[in-house]
Amino acid sequence: MQVILFLNDIAGTEILLILVFVLIFFGANSIPSIAKTMGKAIYQIKNASEDIKSEIKKSSGDIKSELNIKELIKETEQDIKAPMDQMLTDIEHTINYEPKRTTKDE
Repeated sequence: MQVILFLNDIAGTEILLILVFVLIFFGANSIPSIAKTMGKAIYQIKNASEDIKSEIKKSSGDIKSELNIKELIKETEQDIKAPMDQMLTDIEHTINYEPKRTTKDE
């Protein structure tokens, strides 16, 4: 597909000029072998890029599973919530505190 995009930028006369130069420098007999070699190279590059893409996707999946973000969020929430719950309990005890009455007060 990238080759097609490249060819969209080249005009017909430019393609013709390139073909003439190829004929002059390489001759008509070597053009099929050059095309075959270029085809193999493009095929190998395409396969290599697909392999790289799949390896990157696999690595990112491994990283996600190692991080376990949901568990980290849950632990952080608990770390934050525990002191706040303790503080709320202390405040409730302070508000509801009733000092012991001694017999002198009565």
